[in-house]
Amino acid sequence: MKASLAVAAARNAISQRTIDGTILHSDRGSQFRSNAFVRVLKNNGITGSMGRVGACGDNAAMESFFALLQKNVLDRQRWTTREELRLAMVVWIERTYHRRRRQRRLGKLTPIEFETINVALKAA
Repeated sequence: MKASLAVAAARNAISQRTIDGTILHSDRGSQFRSNAFVRVLKNNGITGSMGRVGACGDNAAMESFFALLQKNVLDRQRWTTREELRLAMVVWIERTYHRRRRQRRLGKLTPIEFETINVALKAA
């Protein structure tokens, strides 16, 4: 992955969500250590976090997410274009992963419910 793709993804996420107090965890890929990517984080008040060298457990949550993404989107059909696949991934993440998946650590709320409550509490 190129740094420009990581920067574009970060900017897209920033434009879509409230980012106050956000911690962005990544592996130690060069794109996440690039000056451009680090600058985007810093300019938007996002704390960067990287896994330790040789500590595969640091990235277990993302590995689990990608396994679900592959099972529920990538392996379901053959995609004719990258754009078609990208849209299918976005739809699955936004409609299913964020809105239906309840988490015990969030008091059995979905990520969107938890985010909505916390944004309202911070505004009050």
